[in-house]
Amino acid sequence: MNKEASSEVMIEVIDLHKYFKELHVLKGVSTKITRGEVVAIMGPSGGGKSTFLRCMNRLEEPSSGQIIVEGVDITSPYVDINKVRTEIGMVFQLFNLFPHLTAIKNIKMAPINVRKISDKEATERGMTLLEKVGLADKAHSYPDQLSGGQQQRVAIARALAMQPQIMFFDEPTSALDPEMIGEVLDVMRAMAEEGMTMVVVSHEMGFINEAADRVLLLADGVIEEEGTPTQIFKHPTQQRTKDFLGKILSL
Repeated sequence: MNKEASSEVMIEVIDLHKYFKELHVLKGVSTKITRGEVVAIMGPSGGGKSTFLRCMNRLEEPSSGQIIVEGVDITSPYVDINKVRTEIGMVFQLFNLFPHLTAIKNIKMAPINVRKISDKEATERGMTLLEKVGLADKAHSYPDQLSGGQQQRVAIARALAMQPQIMFFDEPTSALDPEMIGEVLDVMRAMAEEGMTMVVVSHEMGFINEAADRVLLLADGVIEEEGTPTQIFKHPTQQRTKDFLGKILSL
């Protein structure tokens, strides 16, 4: 928050529907995300949050609707989705690091193979990012030698190594022990302050309150409510939002 507002639309979602066989998971979701905006997605389990995020880089195929990323309709059958994905970093619930590669090699792999940069440049970029996430001393450690929080910070560095325009986070702290959550959220806060466009599925209320510009409350496949963290947390207008927040706050 407190960043200069940008009116440049990075992602536009128009009437997005997603079915898994008979199950209607997303029921006409529409929203716009502007450059430098941090958008948090909250809502009850099974409400469609992860599916929505995964549709936005076509890890899940939308059933209907349009998703326009930086002017490119990624639902078009003619689009090179892999090219679009190079501009979108994705951090998952589980860290998905390659277990047989060290931290620095995990980070270097995509920039060398996809961006076609030299090993030297990839190493320098990787070390800079490891320093940024506070893990310069773990460059040559393997994933099983790292804590969950450290693995997730390496996963964030790996996504950033591609120099994406947009970062997606799918519940990045939900698999972590409580004492490790803060170290990951600190890295994400710093990214938000630097102006990275971020879409974050999370229920970390403190982080959302500090770092998010806008909150979407997604339930039963529709956006029930959206607004600033203050509006959503302190002045919710929908009963569904009030019920959900009541459950979260009582945990």
